[in-house]
Amino acid sequence: VQLQASGGGSVQTGGSLRLSCAASGLIFSHYVMGWFRQAPGKEREFVAALNRSGVRKNYADSVTGRFTISRDNAKSTVYLQMNSLKPEDTAIYYCAGESTSNFYNRSPGGYSFWGQGTLVTVSS
Repeated sequence: VQLQASGGGSVQTGGSLRLSCAASGLIFSHYVMGWFRQAPGKEREFVAALNRSGVRKNYADSVTGRFTISRDNAKSTVYLQMNSLKPEDTAIYYCAGESTSNFYNRSPGGYSFWGQGTLVTVSS
């Protein structure tokens, strides 16, 4: 299984970015997919997840209303649209996948497969 994250970059406060995570080596539609992030000196934290069909979603309070997670099972890709970015969103963003029906799991330990991370920097 391979997860390849991309789309990170540097933006100013209020800007937008769209992250992508392309999966291979798995039956993508069988996997709950999530996004996590890790800022310097901090633990990895949950950002968003969605169920296998992409209909049901789960967001961290800190990103609700600003970020949108989605997936395209035909392309084996999960996305994270990030709007109204703030300096506190600065982190390395990781996509993750798990063969489960539970998309409520916010613990990194609940996911078996991880992408390499993509850096998002938001300047004030």
